[in-house]
Amino acid sequence: MTTRHGARPARPGRALAWIVGLAMTGLVFDGYDLVVYGTVVSTFLRDPSQLGPVTPAIAGALGSYALVGVLVGALLAGSVGDLIGRRKVMLASYAWFSLGMAACALAESASLFGWMRFATGLGIGALLATTAALISEYAPPGRKNLYNALTYSGIPLGSVLAAALAIALLEHIGWRGMFWIGALPMVTLLPLAFFKMPESVLWLKSRGRHEEAARVAAKFGLDPAVPVAPTATPAVAGKPGYAGLFGAGYRVPTLLLGGMSAMGLLLVYSLNTWLPELMLRAGFNARGSLSFLLVLNGGSLFGGLLASRVADRFGPKPVVAASFTLGALAIVTLTLHLPLAVLLAVVALVGLGTSGTQTLIYGFVANYYRTNVRAAGVAWCAGFGRLGGVAGPMLGGLLVGGGLALDAVFQILAGLAVLGVCLTLLVPVARRTEPPQVPAASRVA
Repeated sequence: MTTRHGARPARPGRALAWIVGLAMTGLVFDGYDLVVYGTVVSTFLRDPSQLGPVTPAIAGALGSYALVGVLVGALLAGSVGDLIGRRKVMLASYAWFSLGMAACALAESASLFGWMRFATGLGIGALLATTAALISEYAPPGRKNLYNALTYSGIPLGSVLAAALAIALLEHIGWRGMFWIGALPMVTLLPLAFFKMPESVLWLKSRGRHEEAARVAAKFGLDPAVPVAPTATPAVAGKPGYAGLFGAGYRVPTLLLGGMSAMGLLLVYSLNTWLPELMLRAGFNARGSLSFLLVLNGGSLFGGLLASRVADRFGPKPVVAASFTLGALAIVTLTLHLPLAVLLAVVALVGLGTSGTQTLIYGFVANYYRTNVRAAGVAWCAGFGRLGGVAGPMLGGLLVGGGLALDAVFQILAGLAVLGVCLTLLVPVARRTEPPQVPAASRVA
């Protein structure tokens, strides 16, 4: 059976499964990139034959170069994604960051490695900014936070994967092999996404491309009855992109949401870059220190999914604030002399309160804005937030290089989590005027 547009419709629910699955897989490699540098930084610090002499300050800077790229890529993708569509930006991002990871694996000096990390970050930033916008426009009503959390659980899943592979393979394949693994999307994810990832029907309608939207809806089994038209709904009234993002009604929330993301990412990147080295200095061996990284991201993966269900019931704002609070308390608890099993459990809670919080923030932001500024809003969150991400590895490098005690390092990070709580509580309630775009089967179910 075919539709009147000549396309065979997808089976009920299959389109949404492909969209979420492909988007999550893309973010698995983002999470892998997030942690893979942290798994090899101790090698750089102790073996100058790899990239030359690397001090803690240089190591912190190298960790930040990728995040500068993420910032630039995310901010550029916000405007581009709202103009040319989500799908094209996502496909280009998969190819770009895959090539960047391969180039990192071939680097022979710290300076070249840093430049390649920056280039990789451009693709990752574009992907982060666009994925949340696409998922928000496909997520069923009442489950937006859950679907965003499912998709963004790819980041901690990739982080867990990087830590686990480092424990199992680092001594056998070296740091270059770890980066070659990060280049796999070029030959795996990209071909699948080219054929299975649709453009957003909601975005097509917001651009007045109604015939194309109908064809995509028919092909992928989406609900064609969703009333989205630029002249028929206030959801797309107002300036698009960054002009609308900083217009009346959004200016203050945009600044607060950007600050929330910056605090969250400062905690995420400082811990994921420096936790193994801190634990080495605390007396654990190399594999033991990497185990803390594995537990940290495991906690963020499962905790973030659980928290997202609560967010769909009570709203994301109080849950994000509570998650930041939990992170602050857990980080302070790391200063106590605890048995190993208890310490690992606390590290898992730290993961929920840092990386898990960031997953919730992306869902919060993606559902806060109207369609014609959504990609720009997520890009702002991912891009401006990367200022905190850039500062994270550098802050850790300064604290470690300055000889600060472990307790003092953790206390400083806990204070930043408290600042995240304050910013979250100040965000005003969003105004929702827009119907979601959902597969027809999801509407019936």
